[in-house]
Amino acid sequence: MNDTLIALVPAAGIGARAGSADGRPKQYRDLDGEPMLRRTVRALLADARVAQVRVAVAPGDPWVQAALSGLPRTVWRACGGPTRAETVRAALRDADVADAVWVLVHDAARPGLPAEALGRLIDACLSRGRGGLLALPVADTVKQSAGGAGQEACVARTLPREGLWLAQTPQMFRAGTLRSALEACAGDPRVTDEASAVELAAASAPAPLLVRGARANDKLTWPEDFDWFEDRLAARRPPPGR
Repeated sequence: MNDTLIALVPAAGIGARAGSADGRPKQYRDLDGEPMLRRTVRALLADARVAQVRVAVAPGDPWVQAALSGLPRTVWRACGGPTRAETVRAALRDADVADAVWVLVHDAARPGLPAEALGRLIDACLSRGRGGLLALPVADTVKQSAGGAGQEACVARTLPREGLWLAQTPQMFRAGTLRSALEACAGDPRVTDEASAVELAAASAPAPLLVRGARANDKLTWPEDFDWFEDRLAARRPPPGR
């Protein structure tokens, strides 16, 4: 089987919840002087088995060239759509790769992906010949809320956390499997990531593998998430004078 591996990064959103003060979408927000999207792509390039990183941006995106210029094995394409699923579908069509090629889909807002976590996922999927995703077991008590939008939140019940995992990315599948699943589930609101599309569209296929991810790979969504990541970067800098 073909073990060629490419990565897709959907980056067509506006990221209104944590965009830059200058109006740039959040994927271009600077983290210690470097756009988040560039850090995310570099994290994927850390594994030499990734033959190419393809970044899908919105048509007319004026920031991507400056953000990604000079990175090896990286291309960007103005094929992004209004939703994540549509952007990934468009990026797969644009890549036009064989069904057997492995595809890693990774959130632009996860710049802290550790090389060892990426390596674990690739190793697991290649050795088993099966799709999978990075995820973390739920450690906290999980509450389900009562009340609708605009109402005060209160506890309806406590859910058992045994067997619950928080999905991360990358999520890795054969291109043919992912393409078929996303086409079959187009417009389905239950599709919130690639794994959920595969689960819904291919009930008879092997369930995606859950491969342990990393706290450093958390998604940056809210302003305080960026503060946390900046603090993490600062803690890793060598002291002045060294």
